Amino acid sequence: MNKEKIIGLILMLIALSSVSALALITFFIFVEGVPIIYKVGLFNFIFGMKWAPTKGFFGIFPMIVGSFEVTFGAMIFGVPLALACSIYLAEFASKKTRDILKPAIEILAGIPSVVYGFIGMTVIIPFIRDHLGGSGFSVLGCSIVLGIMVLPTITSISFDAIRSVPKRYREASLALGATKWQSVRMVVLPAARSGILAAVILGMGRAIGETMAVIMIAGNSLIIPVSPLEPVRTLTSNIALEMGYASGDHRQALFATGVVLFVIIMALNTFASHVASRGVKR
Repeated sequence: MNKEKIIGLILMLIALSSVSALALITFFIFVEGVPIIYKVGLFNFIFGMKWAPTKGFFGIFPMIVGSFEVTFGAMIFGVPLALACSIYLAEFASKKTRDILKPAIEILAGIPSVVYGFIGMTVIIPFIRDHLGGSGFSVLGCSIVLGIMVLPTITSISFDAIRSVPKRYREASLALGATKWQSVRMVVLPAARSGILAAVILGMGRAIGETMAVIMIAGNSLIIPVSPLEPVRTLTSNIALEMGYASGDHRQALFATGVVLFVIIMALNTFASHVASRGVKR
């Protein structure tokens, strides 16, 4: 066996180790979580309205609704800002400005989530409480913080999608008399829509899987919020809050919550990959 084949084999084993780690994690949470789903019933577990594991109630529907509420709220705050940033960086900013702003935005991804949570508790929560009402710990507070947290993910992927649009598209539009903004709005963005949509979906996966910042800001109330100013508990925060003392069926129910969360995130990532690959084929 020559040197190239040995190196190829080593690289393949390294790649397989990553896949194996994912497979082991998947196997573990399903082994731990599926029995309680079978015991309680899938419908009762997902659509049950009451979560009281010590009393035999294992309904996670309020937390599923809460997770999607804060995620879509984060998209409302984060997507317009991220899209505006990516359009400016890709189409209007000078190279010097781009070299400064793009790394600065990407640094946001490296800030620990507990820092975002602390800023939310000291700035956003008091502002909501003083000017809008309620306790401040709410869907709205979570949405604002998560909207900022997903900003670098959506901005970076959208930027790459916009920059990948062939230059001739822009030149043809400008040659027909369109302005720079008209070319971006009517030619570049439609051509990059698959990549932008994939960025938004991946941002959703990032938001729905966030834990620490949500625990600090959400209020962690086991209700279905009917107002943005009401507290909420998400799937991730439920696992983090209760895993330390759970045992028996309670512990299995938390793993089952992880199974539901895993399926949701995998579905989002798969859809994002499908959308992105369809854009490449076009």
